[in-house]
Amino acid sequence: MVGSARWLAAVVLVVAVGGCGDDRDDGGTAKSKDKVTYVTAFGAIGRDAFAWVAQEKGYFAEAGLEVAIQKGAGNVQNLTMIKANQAQFGALDFTGAVIQAGTGKFTEWRAVAAVHQQTLVSIMTTADTGITKPADLKGRTIATGAGSVSELLFPAYAKLAGLDPSTVRIQGVQTTALTGLMAQRKVDALSTFLLSRKALENASKKQVVVLPYSDYLKDLFGNAIIARADLVTGDRDLVERFTTAALKGLRYTIDHPAEAAEILHRAEPTAAVPAAVGEIEAMKPYVAPPGGGAIGHFDQGRVTAGIDELVQAGLLPAGLTPAQVVDPSFVK
Repeated sequence: MVGSARWLAAVVLVVAVGGCGDDRDDGGTAKSKDKVTYVTAFGAIGRDAFAWVAQEKGYFAEAGLEVAIQKGAGNVQNLTMIKANQAQFGALDFTGAVIQAGTGKFTEWRAVAAVHQQTLVSIMTTADTGITKPADLKGRTIATGAGSVSELLFPAYAKLAGLDPSTVRIQGVQTTALTGLMAQRKVDALSTFLLSRKALENASKKQVVVLPYSDYLKDLFGNAIIARADLVTGDRDLVERFTTAALKGLRYTIDHPAEAAEILHRAEPTAAVPAAVGEIEAMKPYVAPPGGGAIGHFDQGRVTAGIDELVQAGLLPAGLTPAQVVDPSFVK
C-alpha cells in the first residue's frame, strides 16, 4: 500500500507540472507575461466593456499579456498617460486625438484599430421640442461637454447642414450633467455621443430624436484603440498581440451584449447592466467597416478625407498625414 501511494503521488505531481504547459515554452521554461496598462476611453461603461471581456475570456492571457485596465477620463487625460508612459495602450475619440496631434499637443501615439467606423457625435433632443432637422436648431440652446470634440465639431456640422452656427447658443457643461439638463428641459438639445440615447430616453421618459454629425461629416471615425508610438515602431509583436486580443473582445462584446454587460458589472459594480447593454446595442451598427471587412480596419482613404474635413473646418492646420496618427497594419 505504501508503494502504491508513493506511485500515485508521483503521477499526480507529473500531471500537475504538465498542466502548466500554457505558461511554459517548448523547453519547459516558465514564460512570463508582458505587463501593460490599458486606459479606457471614459470610465467603465458599455462602449468600453470589450476590454474587460478580453480580460475575463482569457484573450489577453492567451496573447501572453497581463493587462491592468484603468478607467480613462477623456482624450486629454488618456493622451497624457500615454505620453508619460503611465499607459501603453488606450481608447479614445479618434477625431479629437487627430485634432490634438494636428495642433502639436500630443503626438506620441498611433491608432492601431478603429472601434467605431464613424464619429458617434450627434445632436440629441426629445420629440416635444419639435426639432427634427438641423435648421430647427436656429435660436435654440445646445448643451455639450465643455471643450469636447462635440463642441469643436459643431460649427463644421452646422455649416455643412446649412445652419449658421452663430444663431445657436452653445452651453459648455460637465459631461455628466448633459442627460439631466435635457431631461429637465433646461436646454433644447445636446451635442454628445449617440450611445447616450438610451440613458436620455430613460431619464426623460420621452422619445429621443437623433441628428448624427456623420450625416454631413462622413469620413470621421469614432473611438479607436491606440498605442504608444515607440511601441508601434519598436515592439510590433507586442502591439499586434494586444490589438488582436482586444478586437476579439470587441467582437465578442457586440455579439453578446448582455453577457458583456454582466462581465463589465462584475469587474466594475458601478456599471449598470441595462445602461451597458443599451450602449453596446447602439454601437453595434458602427463597429463593422462599411461594405464589409475586418473589425478594427482603418481605411486610409477615409483617414485622409477625415483630416481634410478637419482642416477645412479650421480645427487644425494643413500638413498632418495619416501615417502620423494611424498604423493600420495590425488589423489583418
